[in-house]
Amino acid sequence: MPYIKLEDRVKYDNAVDELAIELLTTKNLSGDLNYIISSILALVIKERGMSYGTASTLVSALECAKLEFVRRVLDPYEDKKITDNGDVYEDLG
Repeated sequence: MPYIKLEDRVKYDNAVDELAIELLTTKNLSGDLNYIISSILALVIKERGMSYGTASTLVSALECAKLEFVRRVLDPYEDKKITDNGDVYEDLG
């Protein structure tokens, strides 16, 4: 989960903010974001060395970040759209 202590976030916040600002200006959000994430993963592997443990930790962080984004951001958005536009699954029981 992304919920590290506030004092631990400080060391990342400026870099994250700068990357986010750059992403706001791109016309290729998907590709640029993928590049940033992939570059971070590659640098971690380069510095820590390739091992199953490192790869597993990175995959776990990616998957958990995805799942938390879906749970906290996408699900509430979809629930609002169901309310706004009607539920396509309402007749299923």
